[in-house]
Amino acid sequence: MANIISVSVRCPFCKESLMDEQVKLCDKPSIKLNIYVDQMRGIIHLCSVYGCFDHVCDLDLSGTDIAEFTCPHCQHVLNSKEECEKCKAPMVGFLLDKGGKVVICSRKGCSKHYVAFEDISAILRKFSDEYGFDRCAD
Repeated sequence: MANIISVSVRCPFCKESLMDEQVKLCDKPSIKLNIYVDQMRGIIHLCSVYGCFDHVCDLDLSGTDIAEFTCPHCQHVLNSKEECEKCKAPMVGFLLDKGGKVVICSRKGCSKHYVAFEDISAILRKFSDEYGFDRCAD
């Protein structure tokens, strides 16, 4: 079976965990956020497996809705001024517990997302240690 990578994320403002052990997707804790679409407010749980777009939401989202996401702890808006290269919707960022950040598009159905690291060497060491991937000998 291929290794899957499940991310653990925090709010970039209050630094609280956004992980929800109670709601699991792909057998992993989900990422819990407040969501706002066209004057409707709800809760969304995103799959924490990188590259998986499964989610559970108490709002009925259409195929191209652009959502505003907020932290369930501090209520800060997580959408940024960064524009999606693919669809031009605002991007949404979270801090990775292991360092760096993961960024997703706020438009339902858009697959644009990425991970960014400040210190790639340290992250690769942590990645190797956590997921058991071999590194080249020094």
